[in-house]
Amino acid sequence: MSPSTMITALKLTFLLLGIGFCYRLQHSDTNEETRAAQPSKYGSLWPLPQKVQISEVSFKLSRASFQIIDAEQSFADPTCRLLQDAYRRYYEYIFVGAQTHKSSSNKRAGRAELTELQVRITSPDTECGGYPEVTSDESYELSVDQPFAVLKAPKVWGALRGLETFSQLVYEDEYGAKSINSTVISDFPRFRHRGILLDSSRHFLPLKVILANLETMAMNKFNVFHWHIVDDQSFPYMSQTFPQLSKQGAYHPYTHVYTPTDVKIVIEFARLRGIRVIPEYDTPGHTQSWGKGQKDLLTPCYSGSEPSGTFGPVNPILNTTYDFMKRFFTETSSVFPDAYIHLGGDEVDFTCWKSNPDIQKFMVQQGFGDDYKKLESYYIQRCVLRLLALALLSIFIFPLADTYNCICAQYQDEMANITSSGYQTLLSTPWYLNRISYGQDWQGYYKADPQDFKGTEAQKKLVIGGEACLWGEYVDATNLTPRLWPRASAVAERLWSAMNVTDTTDAFNRLSVHRCRMVERGIPAQPLFSSYCPSEYKGI
Repeated sequence: MSPSTMITALKLTFLLLGIGFCYRLQHSDTNEETRAAQPSKYGSLWPLPQKVQISEVSFKLSRASFQIIDAEQSFADPTCRLLQDAYRRYYEYIFVGAQTHKSSSNKRAGRAELTELQVRITSPDTECGGYPEVTSDESYELSVDQPFAVLKAPKVWGALRGLETFSQLVYEDEYGAKSINSTVISDFPRFRHRGILLDSSRHFLPLKVILANLETMAMNKFNVFHWHIVDDQSFPYMSQTFPQLSKQGAYHPYTHVYTPTDVKIVIEFARLRGIRVIPEYDTPGHTQSWGKGQKDLLTPCYSGSEPSGTFGPVNPILNTTYDFMKRFFTETSSVFPDAYIHLGGDEVDFTCWKSNPDIQKFMVQQGFGDDYKKLESYYIQRCVLRLLALALLSIFIFPLADTYNCICAQYQDEMANITSSGYQTLLSTPWYLNRISYGQDWQGYYKADPQDFKGTEAQKKLVIGGEACLWGEYVDATNLTPRLWPRASAVAERLWSAMNVTDTTDAFNRLSVHRCRMVERGIPAQPLFSSYCPSEYKGI
Protein backbone atom coordinates (compact mmCIF):
# COMPACT_ATOMS: atom_id res chain seq x y z
CA MET A 1 0.00 0.00 0.00
CA SER A 2 1.41 3.38 -1.00
CA PRO A 3 1.81 6.13 1.62
CA SER A 4 -0.94 8.22 -0.03
CA THR A 5 -3.32 5.26 -0.08
CA MET A 6 -2.56 4.53 3.58
CA ILE A 7 -3.21 8.16 4.55
CA THR A 8 -6.53 8.09 2.65
CA ALA A 9 -7.53 4.85 4.39
CA LEU A 10 -6.61 6.28 7.79
CA LYS A 11 -8.64 9.43 7.09
CA LEU A 12 -11.64 7.30 6.15
CA THR A 13 -11.20 5.20 9.30
CA PHE A 14 -11.05 8.27 11.53
CA LEU A 15 -14.06 9.74 9.71
CA LEU A 16 -16.11 6.61 10.34
CA LEU A 17 -14.95 6.49 13.95
CA GLY A 18 -15.92 10.14 14.34
CA ILE A 19 -19.36 9.58 12.86
CA GLY A 20 -19.90 6.61 15.14
CA PHE A 21 -18.71 8.57 18.17
CA CYS A 22 -21.04 11.48 17.33
CA TYR A 23 -23.93 9.06 16.90
CA ARG A 24 -23.25 7.53 20.30
CA LEU A 25 -23.10 10.98 21.88
CA GLN A 26 -26.47 11.85 20.37
CA HIS A 27 -28.24 8.58 21.01
CA SER A 28 -26.59 6.87 23.95
CA ASP A 29 -28.31 6.83 27.27
CA THR A 30 -25.97 7.61 30.15
CA ASN A 31 -28.36 5.74 32.42
CA GLU A 32 -28.44 2.59 30.28
CA GLU A 33 -27.62 0.29 33.18
CA THR A 34 -30.22 1.92 35.41
CA ARG A 35 -32.84 1.58 32.66
CA ALA A 36 -33.04 -2.18 33.19
CA ALA A 37 -36.45 -2.96 34.62
CA GLN A 38 -36.57 -3.61 38.35
CA PRO A 39 -39.30 -5.51 40.21
CA SER A 40 -42.25 -3.29 41.15
CA LYS A 41 -44.24 -3.73 44.35
CA TYR A 42 -47.25 -3.89 42.04
CA GLY A 43 -45.82 -6.71 39.98
CA SER A 44 -46.65 -6.28 36.30
CA LEU A 45 -50.17 -4.87 36.67
CA TRP A 46 -51.07 -2.61 33.75
CA PRO A 47 -52.92 -0.32 33.92
CA LEU A 48 -52.50 0.02 37.67
CA PRO A 49 -55.76 -0.64 39.57
CA GLN A 50 -57.20 1.99 41.89
CA LYS A 51 -56.49 0.03 45.08
CA VAL A 52 -54.02 -2.86 45.30
CA GLN A 53 -52.71 -4.93 48.19
CA ILE A 54 -50.32 -7.76 47.27
CA SER A 55 -48.89 -9.93 50.04
CA GLU A 56 -45.84 -12.21 50.10
CA VAL A 57 -48.00 -15.31 50.47
CA SER A 58 -48.05 -17.22 47.20
CA PHE A 59 -50.10 -20.06 45.78
CA LYS A 60 -49.34 -22.39 42.93
CA LEU A 61 -51.61 -22.91 39.93
CA SER A 62 -51.80 -26.13 37.95
CA ARG A 63 -53.09 -26.39 34.40
CA ALA A 64 -54.61 -29.75 35.31
CA SER A 65 -56.68 -28.55 38.28
CA PHE A 66 -57.24 -24.80 37.98
CA GLN A 67 -60.55 -23.58 36.60
CA ILE A 68 -62.51 -20.36 36.13
CA ILE A 69 -66.18 -20.81 36.94
CA ASP A 70 -69.39 -18.94 37.74
CA ALA A 71 -69.91 -18.47 41.46
CA GLU A 72 -73.06 -20.05 42.87
CA GLN A 73 -74.42 -16.63 43.83
CA SER A 74 -73.75 -15.13 40.39
CA PHE A 75 -76.62 -13.78 38.31
CA ALA A 76 -74.75 -14.95 35.22
CA ASP A 77 -75.00 -18.60 34.22
CA PRO A 78 -73.35 -20.94 31.70
CA THR A 79 -75.58 -19.55 28.94
CA CYS A 80 -73.64 -16.25 29.07
CA ARG A 81 -71.43 -16.74 26.05
CA LEU A 82 -69.46 -13.58 26.72
CA LEU A 83 -68.20 -14.87 30.07
CA GLN A 84 -67.72 -18.47 28.98
CA ASP A 85 -65.57 -17.34 26.05
CA ALA A 86 -63.60 -15.08 28.38
CA TYR A 87 -63.01 -17.93 30.85
CA ARG A 88 -61.50 -20.08 28.09
CA ARG A 89 -59.47 -17.21 26.69
CA TYR A 90 -57.92 -16.22 30.01
CA TYR A 91 -57.29 -19.80 31.04
CA GLU A 92 -55.11 -20.13 27.97
CA TYR A 93 -53.39 -16.81 28.66
CA ILE A 94 -52.65 -17.84 32.24
CA PHE A 95 -51.04 -21.10 31.18
CA VAL A 96 -49.47 -19.99 27.91
CA GLY A 97 -46.23 -21.88 27.52
CA ALA A 98 -46.81 -23.72 30.80
CA GLN A 99 -45.29 -27.18 31.08
CA THR A 100 -45.18 -29.81 33.78
CA HIS A 101 -42.31 -29.05 36.18
CA LYS A 102 -41.64 -32.14 38.25
CA SER A 103 -38.87 -30.48 40.21
CA SER A 104 -41.03 -27.58 41.32
CA SER A 105 -43.68 -29.77 42.89
CA ASN A 106 -41.04 -31.52 44.95
CA LYS A 107 -39.11 -28.44 46.03
CA ARG A 108 -42.20 -26.37 46.81
CA ALA A 109 -44.44 -29.10 48.21
CA GLY A 110 -45.43 -26.94 51.17
CA ARG A 111 -47.18 -24.29 49.07
CA ALA A 112 -50.97 -24.24 48.90
CA GLU A 113 -52.64 -24.57 45.52
CA LEU A 114 -55.26 -22.21 44.13
CA THR A 115 -57.74 -24.30 42.19
CA GLU A 116 -60.57 -21.87 41.34
CA LEU A 117 -61.38 -18.35 40.32
CA GLN A 118 -65.07 -17.86 41.02
CA VAL A 119 -66.74 -15.05 39.07
CA ARG A 120 -69.81 -13.46 40.59
CA ILE A 121 -72.00 -10.96 38.72
CA THR A 122 -73.88 -9.12 41.45
CA SER A 123 -76.57 -7.36 39.40
CA PRO A 124 -79.69 -9.17 38.11
CA ASP A 125 -79.22 -7.28 34.85
CA THR A 126 -75.87 -8.73 33.88
CA GLU A 127 -75.88 -7.09 30.39
CA CYS A 128 -74.40 -10.32 29.08
CA GLY A 129 -76.32 -10.19 25.80
CA GLY A 130 -75.97 -6.44 25.29
CA TYR A 131 -73.39 -4.06 23.95
CA PRO A 132 -71.09 -1.90 26.04
CA GLU A 133 -72.09 1.75 26.28
CA VAL A 134 -70.46 4.98 27.40
CA THR A 135 -72.16 4.55 30.81
CA SER A 136 -71.31 0.86 31.26
CA ASP A 137 -70.08 -0.18 34.70
CA GLU A 138 -66.55 -1.62 34.47
CA SER A 139 -65.84 -1.78 38.20
CA TYR A 140 -64.82 -4.99 39.94
CA GLU A 141 -63.35 -6.41 43.14
CA LEU A 142 -60.82 -9.20 43.18
CA SER A 143 -59.72 -11.30 46.14
CA VAL A 144 -57.03 -13.97 45.75
CA ASP A 145 -56.86 -16.18 48.82
CA GLN A 146 -57.69 -19.64 50.09
CA PRO A 147 -59.78 -21.63 49.46
CA PHE A 148 -60.35 -19.87 46.10
CA ALA A 149 -60.11 -16.52 44.36
CA VAL A 150 -63.27 -14.43 43.95
CA LEU A 151 -63.99 -11.85 41.26
CA LYS A 152 -67.09 -9.73 41.89
CA ALA A 153 -68.52 -7.23 39.41
CA PRO A 154 -71.94 -5.60 38.98
CA LYS A 155 -71.86 -6.23 35.22
CA VAL A 156 -70.05 -8.52 32.81
CA TRP A 157 -67.91 -5.57 31.64
CA GLY A 158 -66.25 -5.32 35.04
CA ALA A 159 -65.73 -9.08 35.08
CA LEU A 160 -63.81 -8.83 31.80
CA ARG A 161 -61.50 -6.19 33.28
CA GLY A 162 -61.04 -8.27 36.42
CA LEU A 163 -60.14 -11.37 34.43
CA GLU A 164 -57.39 -9.43 32.69
CA THR A 165 -56.11 -8.23 36.06
CA PHE A 166 -56.14 -11.75 37.50
CA SER A 167 -54.15 -13.02 34.52
CA GLN A 168 -51.58 -10.28 35.08
CA LEU A 169 -51.07 -11.37 38.69
CA VAL A 170 -49.90 -14.81 37.55
CA TYR A 171 -46.14 -15.28 37.20
CA GLU A 172 -43.60 -18.07 37.00
CA ASP A 173 -41.58 -18.76 40.13
CA GLU A 174 -37.88 -19.61 40.15
CA TYR A 175 -38.72 -23.20 39.28
CA GLY A 176 -40.93 -22.25 36.32
CA ALA A 177 -44.22 -23.06 38.07
CA LYS A 178 -47.24 -20.79 37.62
CA SER A 179 -47.82 -18.83 40.83
CA ILE A 180 -49.97 -16.03 42.20
CA ASN A 181 -49.75 -14.02 45.43
CA SER A 182 -52.53 -13.37 47.87
CA THR A 183 -54.07 -10.11 46.63
CA VAL A 184 -56.96 -7.74 47.26
CA ILE A 185 -57.97 -5.30 44.50
CA SER A 186 -60.77 -2.76 44.17
CA ASP A 187 -60.82 -1.19 40.75
CA PHE A 188 -62.70 1.03 38.32
CA PRO A 189 -61.68 3.30 35.42
CA ARG A 190 -60.92 6.97 35.95
CA PHE A 191 -62.45 7.83 32.55
CA ARG A 192 -65.31 6.05 30.85
CA HIS A 193 -64.11 6.61 27.25
CA ARG A 194 -60.69 5.08 26.55
CA GLY A 195 -60.18 4.69 22.85
CA ILE A 196 -57.88 3.66 20.04
CA LEU A 197 -58.27 5.16 16.56
CA LEU A 198 -57.19 3.07 13.58
CA ASP A 199 -57.24 4.44 10.05
CA SER A 200 -58.30 1.90 7.42
CA SER A 201 -58.64 4.35 4.53
CA ARG A 202 -55.13 5.58 3.82
CA HIS A 203 -53.98 1.97 3.98
CA PHE A 204 -56.42 -0.93 4.02
CA LEU A 205 -56.14 -2.97 7.22
CA PRO A 206 -56.94 -6.68 6.87
CA LEU A 207 -59.57 -8.03 9.22
CA LYS A 208 -57.01 -10.17 11.03
CA VAL A 209 -54.97 -7.08 11.96
CA ILE A 210 -58.02 -5.25 13.31
CA LEU A 211 -59.03 -8.24 15.44
CA ALA A 212 -55.50 -8.68 16.81
CA ASN A 213 -55.50 -5.07 17.95
CA LEU A 214 -58.93 -5.41 19.53
CA GLU A 215 -57.49 -8.31 21.51
CA THR A 216 -54.55 -6.15 22.56
CA MET A 217 -56.88 -3.30 23.49
CA ALA A 218 -58.62 -5.64 25.96
CA MET A 219 -55.21 -6.53 27.45
CA ASN A 220 -54.78 -2.81 28.16
CA LYS A 221 -58.39 -2.15 29.25
CA PHE A 222 -59.27 0.14 26.34
CA ASN A 223 -63.00 0.15 25.70
CA VAL A 224 -63.56 2.08 22.44
CA PHE A 225 -62.47 1.20 18.92
CA HIS A 226 -62.73 4.43 16.92
CA TRP A 227 -62.83 3.09 13.38
CA HIS A 228 -61.73 5.78 10.92
CA ILE A 229 -63.09 3.62 8.18
CA VAL A 230 -63.17 5.98 5.16
CA ASP A 231 -61.36 9.12 4.00
CA ASP A 232 -60.18 10.94 0.86
CA GLN A 233 -57.95 8.06 -0.18
CA SER A 234 -60.44 5.18 -0.20
CA PHE A 235 -63.94 4.08 0.77
CA PRO A 236 -63.59 0.45 1.92
CA TYR A 237 -66.94 0.31 3.77
CA MET A 238 -69.33 -1.77 1.65
CA SER A 239 -72.67 -0.01 1.89
CA GLN A 240 -75.72 -2.07 1.02
CA THR A 241 -77.76 1.06 0.35
CA PHE A 242 -75.09 2.68 -1.83
CA PRO A 243 -72.90 -0.18 -3.11
CA GLN A 244 -71.27 2.11 -5.70
CA LEU A 245 -69.43 3.95 -2.91
CA SER A 246 -67.02 1.07 -2.34
CA LYS A 247 -67.18 -0.21 -5.92
CA GLN A 248 -65.83 3.11 -7.14
CA GLY A 249 -64.14 4.46 -4.01
CA ALA A 250 -62.22 1.51 -2.55
CA TYR A 251 -58.66 0.72 -3.60
CA HIS A 252 -60.10 -2.53 -4.99
CA PRO A 253 -63.83 -3.35 -5.01
CA TYR A 254 -63.36 -6.97 -3.93
CA THR A 255 -60.08 -7.36 -2.03
CA HIS A 256 -59.90 -4.04 -0.19
CA VAL A 257 -63.38 -3.70 1.28
CA TYR A 258 -65.14 -4.53 4.53
CA THR A 259 -68.22 -6.58 3.75
CA PRO A 260 -71.29 -6.54 6.03
CA THR A 261 -70.05 -9.85 7.42
CA ASP A 262 -66.62 -8.38 8.17
CA VAL A 263 -68.19 -5.48 10.04
CA LYS A 264 -70.38 -7.85 12.08
CA ILE A 265 -67.31 -9.91 12.98
CA VAL A 266 -65.48 -6.80 14.21
CA ILE A 267 -68.45 -5.60 16.27
CA GLU A 268 -69.06 -8.98 17.91
CA PHE A 269 -65.36 -9.64 18.54
CA ALA A 270 -65.17 -6.24 20.22
CA ARG A 271 -68.37 -6.79 22.22
CA LEU A 272 -67.03 -10.01 23.69
CA ARG A 273 -64.11 -7.96 25.01
CA GLY A 274 -66.17 -5.06 26.34
CA ILE A 275 -65.19 -2.72 23.49
CA ARG A 276 -67.50 -0.30 21.74
CA VAL A 277 -67.09 0.26 17.99
CA ILE A 278 -67.63 3.87 16.89
CA PRO A 279 -67.36 4.41 13.13
CA GLU A 280 -66.13 7.69 11.71
CA TYR A 281 -67.47 9.06 8.44
CA ASP A 282 -65.62 12.34 8.20
CA THR A 283 -67.56 15.09 6.40
CA PRO A 284 -67.80 17.60 4.76
CA GLY A 285 -64.05 17.41 4.08
CA HIS A 286 -62.00 14.24 3.58
CA THR A 287 -64.64 12.95 1.15
CA GLN A 288 -62.90 12.66 -2.23
CA SER A 289 -63.46 8.89 -2.28
CA TRP A 290 -67.20 9.41 -1.68
CA GLY A 291 -67.55 11.47 -4.82
CA LYS A 292 -66.30 8.66 -7.04
CA GLY A 293 -69.44 6.66 -6.37
CA GLN A 294 -72.06 9.32 -5.59
CA LYS A 295 -72.80 11.84 -8.33
CA ASP A 296 -73.29 15.51 -7.34
CA LEU A 297 -72.26 14.90 -3.72
CA LEU A 298 -69.08 16.97 -3.90
CA THR A 299 -68.74 20.65 -4.73
CA PRO A 300 -67.55 21.47 -8.30
CA CYS A 301 -64.52 23.76 -8.11
CA TYR A 302 -64.12 26.69 -10.49
CA SER A 303 -61.18 28.37 -12.13
CA GLY A 304 -62.48 31.83 -12.84
CA SER A 305 -65.92 31.45 -14.43
CA GLU A 306 -65.42 27.89 -15.66
CA PRO A 307 -65.47 24.55 -13.79
CA SER A 308 -61.93 23.29 -13.24
CA GLY A 309 -62.89 19.63 -13.40
CA THR A 310 -61.90 19.10 -9.77
CA PHE A 311 -64.08 18.73 -6.70
CA GLY A 312 -63.94 19.96 -3.14
CA PRO A 313 -65.82 19.11 0.07
CA VAL A 314 -69.40 17.88 0.22
CA ASN A 315 -71.78 20.35 -1.42
CA PRO A 316 -73.65 21.88 1.53
CA ILE A 317 -76.30 23.84 -0.43
CA LEU A 318 -78.12 20.96 -2.15
CA ASN A 319 -81.08 19.21 -0.57
CA THR A 320 -79.97 16.03 -2.33
CA THR A 321 -76.86 16.07 -0.13
CA TYR A 322 -78.95 15.78 3.03
CA ASP A 323 -81.28 13.19 1.50
CA PHE A 324 -78.21 11.07 0.74
CA MET A 325 -76.78 11.56 4.23
CA LYS A 326 -80.07 10.61 5.85
CA ARG A 327 -80.30 7.36 3.90
CA PHE A 328 -76.63 6.56 4.43
CA PHE A 329 -76.68 7.15 8.18
CA THR A 330 -79.97 5.29 8.49
CA GLU A 331 -78.09 2.26 7.19
CA THR A 332 -75.01 2.74 9.39
CA SER A 333 -77.19 3.17 12.48
CA SER A 334 -78.62 -0.30 11.81
CA VAL A 335 -75.14 -1.77 11.28
CA PHE A 336 -73.26 -0.21 14.22
CA PRO A 337 -75.10 -0.63 17.53
CA ASP A 338 -73.35 2.18 19.41
CA ALA A 339 -75.30 5.33 20.18
CA TYR A 340 -72.49 7.51 18.84
CA ILE A 341 -71.15 8.17 15.37
CA HIS A 342 -68.11 10.29 14.57
CA LEU A 343 -68.60 12.94 11.88
CA GLY A 344 -65.08 14.36 11.89
CA GLY A 345 -65.65 17.92 10.71
CA ASP A 346 -61.98 18.86 10.66
CA GLU A 347 -59.62 20.29 8.06
CA VAL A 348 -62.25 21.61 5.66
CA ASP A 349 -60.57 23.51 2.83
CA PHE A 350 -62.83 26.42 1.86
CA THR A 351 -60.99 27.20 -1.40
CA CYS A 352 -63.39 25.24 -3.61
CA TRP A 353 -66.48 26.58 -1.87
CA LYS A 354 -65.17 30.11 -2.37
CA SER A 355 -64.66 29.49 -6.09
CA ASN A 356 -68.16 28.14 -6.75
CA PRO A 357 -70.66 30.80 -7.94
CA ASP A 358 -73.70 28.90 -6.66
CA ILE A 359 -72.23 28.73 -3.18
CA GLN A 360 -71.32 32.42 -3.36
CA LYS A 361 -75.00 33.23 -4.04
CA PHE A 362 -76.08 30.93 -1.21
CA MET A 363 -73.73 32.71 1.20
CA VAL A 364 -75.37 36.04 0.34
CA GLN A 365 -78.88 34.60 0.70
CA GLN A 366 -78.09 33.17 4.14
CA GLY A 367 -76.35 36.34 5.31
CA PHE A 368 -73.08 34.49 5.97
CA GLY A 369 -70.95 37.21 4.36
CA ASP A 370 -67.47 35.84 3.70
CA ASP A 371 -67.39 33.59 6.77
CA TYR A 372 -67.26 30.08 5.35
CA LYS A 373 -67.08 28.64 8.85
CA LYS A 374 -70.75 29.60 9.09
CA LEU A 375 -71.44 27.51 5.98
CA GLU A 376 -69.62 24.57 7.55
CA SER A 377 -71.70 25.01 10.72
CA TYR A 378 -74.85 25.13 8.59
CA TYR A 379 -73.93 21.79 7.05
CA ILE A 380 -73.05 20.18 10.37
CA GLN A 381 -76.25 21.37 12.05
CA ARG A 382 -78.40 19.91 9.27
CA CYS A 383 -76.53 16.60 9.51
CA VAL A 384 -76.83 16.51 13.30
CA LEU A 385 -80.59 17.06 13.11
CA ARG A 386 -80.87 14.02 10.86
CA LEU A 387 -78.74 11.95 13.23
CA LEU A 388 -80.85 12.98 16.20
CA ALA A 389 -83.92 11.83 14.30
CA LEU A 390 -82.21 8.42 14.15
CA ALA A 391 -81.48 8.56 17.91
CA LEU A 392 -77.75 8.92 17.16
CA LEU A 393 -75.32 11.20 18.98
CA SER A 394 -72.43 12.88 17.21
CA ILE A 395 -68.73 13.34 17.96
CA PHE A 396 -66.73 16.05 16.23
CA ILE A 397 -63.08 17.00 16.04
CA PHE A 398 -62.27 20.44 17.43
CA PRO A 399 -59.09 21.28 15.51
CA LEU A 400 -56.14 23.18 16.89
CA ALA A 401 -54.31 25.72 14.79
CA ASP A 402 -51.67 23.12 14.01
CA THR A 403 -52.79 19.64 14.95
CA TYR A 404 -49.56 17.82 14.12
CA ASN A 405 -47.18 20.24 15.79
CA CYS A 406 -49.28 21.48 18.66
CA ILE A 407 -47.69 22.35 21.94
CA CYS A 408 -49.00 21.47 25.35
CA ALA A 409 -50.43 24.91 26.06
CA GLN A 410 -52.53 24.81 22.91
CA TYR A 411 -54.55 21.73 23.80
CA GLN A 412 -54.80 22.78 27.43
CA ASP A 413 -56.23 26.16 26.44
CA GLU A 414 -58.61 24.49 24.00
CA MET A 415 -59.81 22.01 26.63
CA ALA A 416 -60.53 24.95 28.92
CA ASN A 417 -62.43 26.79 26.19
CA ILE A 418 -64.55 23.84 25.09
CA THR A 419 -65.49 22.68 28.58
CA SER A 420 -66.34 26.26 29.59
CA SER A 421 -69.05 26.07 26.91
CA GLY A 422 -70.52 23.00 28.60
CA TYR A 423 -69.48 20.36 26.06
CA GLN A 424 -68.42 16.86 27.03
CA THR A 425 -64.89 16.48 25.74
CA LEU A 426 -62.35 13.86 24.66
CA LEU A 427 -58.62 14.48 24.33
CA SER A 428 -56.46 13.03 21.56
CA THR A 429 -54.03 15.80 20.55
CA PRO A 430 -50.98 14.67 22.62
CA TRP A 431 -51.57 11.03 21.68
CA TYR A 432 -51.01 10.93 17.91
CA LEU A 433 -48.92 7.77 17.91
CA ASN A 434 -48.17 8.00 14.19
CA ARG A 435 -45.66 10.71 15.17
CA ILE A 436 -42.50 8.80 15.97
CA SER A 437 -39.16 9.81 17.45
CA TYR A 438 -35.98 8.15 18.64
CA GLY A 439 -36.09 7.10 22.28
CA GLN A 440 -38.73 6.44 24.88
CA ASP A 441 -41.50 8.68 23.62
CA TRP A 442 -44.05 6.72 25.65
CA GLN A 443 -43.12 8.88 28.65
CA GLY A 444 -44.52 11.98 26.96
CA TYR A 445 -47.81 10.17 26.32
CA TYR A 446 -47.80 8.95 29.91
CA LYS A 447 -47.40 12.46 31.34
CA ALA A 448 -50.19 14.06 29.29
CA ASP A 449 -53.41 14.32 31.29
CA PRO A 450 -56.89 15.17 29.94
CA GLN A 451 -57.74 17.20 33.03
CA ASP A 452 -54.49 19.15 33.13
CA PHE A 453 -55.91 22.56 32.26
CA LYS A 454 -57.14 25.65 34.07
CA GLY A 455 -60.81 25.22 34.80
CA THR A 456 -63.41 24.52 37.45
CA GLU A 457 -64.19 21.09 38.84
CA ALA A 458 -67.42 21.19 36.86
CA GLN A 459 -65.41 21.74 33.67
CA LYS A 460 -63.07 18.87 34.42
CA LYS A 461 -66.01 16.53 35.01
CA LEU A 462 -67.01 17.19 31.40
CA VAL A 463 -63.82 15.43 30.25
CA ILE A 464 -64.97 11.86 29.69
CA GLY A 465 -61.68 10.43 28.43
CA GLY A 466 -59.47 10.35 25.40
CA GLU A 467 -58.08 8.39 22.49
CA ALA A 468 -54.71 7.31 21.15
CA CYS A 469 -54.70 7.79 17.38
CA LEU A 470 -52.67 5.99 14.75
CA TRP A 471 -53.18 7.73 11.43
CA GLY A 472 -52.37 5.68 8.38
CA GLU A 473 -50.25 7.77 6.02
CA TYR A 474 -47.20 5.63 6.80
CA VAL A 475 -48.87 2.72 8.58
CA ASP A 476 -50.31 -0.51 7.22
CA ALA A 477 -50.53 -4.13 8.33
CA THR A 478 -46.74 -4.53 8.25
CA ASN A 479 -45.95 -1.99 10.96
CA LEU A 480 -49.19 -1.05 12.71
CA THR A 481 -49.04 -3.32 15.76
CA PRO A 482 -45.42 -2.67 16.87
CA ARG A 483 -45.85 1.05 16.29
CA LEU A 484 -49.01 1.10 18.40
CA TRP A 485 -47.92 -1.14 21.29
CA PRO A 486 -46.72 -0.62 23.97
CA ARG A 487 -46.81 3.14 23.29
CA ALA A 488 -50.61 3.08 23.47
CA SER A 489 -50.30 1.24 26.79
CA ALA A 490 -49.00 4.49 28.31
CA VAL A 491 -52.26 6.18 27.30
CA ALA A 492 -54.22 3.23 28.68
CA GLU A 493 -52.84 3.75 32.18
CA ARG A 494 -53.36 7.49 32.04
CA LEU A 495 -57.05 6.96 31.19
CA TRP A 496 -57.69 4.11 33.62
CA SER A 497 -55.57 4.66 36.73
CA ALA A 498 -55.86 7.32 39.42
CA MET A 499 -54.64 10.84 38.65
CA ASN A 500 -51.74 10.52 41.11
CA VAL A 501 -50.24 7.50 39.33
CA THR A 502 -47.41 9.41 37.67
CA ASP A 503 -44.15 7.66 38.65
CA THR A 504 -42.42 6.97 35.32
CA THR A 505 -39.78 4.76 36.95
CA ASP A 506 -42.37 2.41 38.40
CA ALA A 507 -44.31 2.65 35.14
CA PHE A 508 -41.21 1.59 33.19
CA ASN A 509 -40.70 -1.38 35.50
CA ARG A 510 -44.27 -2.59 35.11
CA LEU A 511 -44.62 -1.71 31.42
CA SER A 512 -41.46 -3.60 30.51
CA VAL A 513 -42.96 -6.81 31.89
CA HIS A 514 -46.38 -6.02 30.45
CA ARG A 515 -44.79 -5.58 27.03
CA CYS A 516 -43.16 -9.00 27.35
CA ARG A 517 -46.53 -10.44 28.36
CA MET A 518 -48.08 -9.06 25.17
CA VAL A 519 -45.20 -10.58 23.18
CA GLU A 520 -45.76 -13.93 24.89
CA ARG A 521 -49.42 -13.71 23.86
CA GLY A 522 -48.39 -13.29 20.24
CA ILE A 523 -48.46 -9.49 19.94
CA PRO A 524 -45.32 -7.99 18.32
CA ALA A 525 -45.10 -5.07 20.74
CA GLN A 526 -41.90 -3.11 20.27
CA PRO A 527 -39.31 -2.89 23.11
CA LEU A 528 -39.08 0.07 25.46
CA PHE A 529 -35.29 -0.11 25.61
CA SER A 530 -32.39 -2.57 25.47
CA SER A 531 -33.78 -5.70 27.08
CA TYR A 532 -35.02 -9.21 26.43
CA CYS A 533 -38.21 -11.18 27.06
CA PRO A 534 -38.20 -14.71 28.52
CA SER A 535 -40.44 -15.68 25.60
CA GLU A 536 -39.41 -13.71 22.54
CA TYR A 537 -41.69 -13.00 19.60
CA LYS A 538 -41.60 -16.01 17.29
CA GLY A 539 -42.60 -14.17 14.12
CA ILE A 540 -45.34 -15.12 11.70
